[in-house]
Amino acid sequence: MLQNKIYQNFFLEIFKTFFIILFGLSVIALTVRAVNFLDLIVDNGYPVITYFQYSILNLFGIAPKFIPLAFLVSLTIFILKHTEDSEFIILWTSGVKKINVVNLFLLASVAALIFYISLSTFFTPLALNKSRQLLSVDQLNSFLPTVKSQQFSDSFKGFTFIVEKKFKNEVENIFLYDTGNNLKNLSSNVSNTTNTTVIAEKGVIDERKMILFNGQIISSKKNNNNENEVIKFQQLNIDLKNLATTTIKEPKIQETSTITLLKCFTSSNIQKSICSDEARKEVYPTLIRRMILPTYIPLVALLCSFLLLRNRSFLLSKFTIFIYCFLTLVLTEILIRYTGINNLLRLIYILSPIFFIFVFYFLLSYKFTKEIKKYE
Repeated sequence: MLQNKIYQNFFLEIFKTFFIILFGLSVIALTVRAVNFLDLIVDNGYPVITYFQYSILNLFGIAPKFIPLAFLVSLTIFILKHTEDSEFIILWTSGVKKINVVNLFLLASVAALIFYISLSTFFTPLALNKSRQLLSVDQLNSFLPTVKSQQFSDSFKGFTFIVEKKFKNEVENIFLYDTGNNLKNLSSNVSNTTNTTVIAEKGVIDERKMILFNGQIISSKKNNNNENEVIKFQQLNIDLKNLATTTIKEPKIQETSTITLLKCFTSSNIQKSICSDEARKEVYPTLIRRMILPTYIPLVALLCSFLLLRNRSFLLSKFTIFIYCFLTLVLTEILIRYTGINNLLRLIYILSPIFFIFVFYFLLSYKFTKEIKKYE
């Protein structure tokens, strides 16, 4: 009964540290990425609320990547802390077998494995897909943030612009170049126009509208590029609500549900865009990352369990054991990229954790048994 209480406290302690480390790493990574997401506001004109929603939803895509490392660090801290405090020695002298503690580590690793699979298989694709849907709706809040002095901007489809000077919402020497028919009705014959160029001396930007002064509209004709239609104006009001950002709006493979990806191999009704021969090179690694990579967490738990050995050589020192675990995680990340192009490597990647878990578990059992006989 007392042992069960001790095991429960150990289990809770490991996972308390695990979630603190996971949250800390995820927030740091999200903060770094959120800086890049500022382009949604600055370059594409999305509202601030969309930026925050997109950033928070991306947290679900970041967190699973740190689960193996967070578990490794938390388990290492737990073992070293209780070893230095001599708490494990009290357990061994009271009759608790080391293999039972190893089983506790395995149980904790399985819990982390289930947590990883739950996130990566269900919640992460759902959250990332939701974040992509936020960008699929063009929500140009204001054209002003996308305007920068003396910098060409092509953040919108078929629409390029540059201004020489910008002060608050006033701009000077404006150049607009439209190839996507965004500036409708600026030509006398829209159907016969390939592109439209607008040049103006001054202008004022009011949210999704632009008011230009003293300029001209140059429209190139389809039939003869040398023939241009030139219209001069003193004031021109341009509605920019039809602009569409160049942001990718179609869900990527990483943002596609696991069930949809599995249908590439189990159903005859497949999406050609996702399940084509070329796309499958990404589908395999994505599925393996979601469902197979977590099985390496119990392997890391067993490697850390070698810290419980009483007398360890240099090859099994605190530092080298941590290096073994860390290299295991690094190799799993590196090799997973090639599982989509090499069938043998894919098979080895899937079977390796099962094989090494059995090998290391029996090796630990042998080491502990030999250790008991030596000190009896």
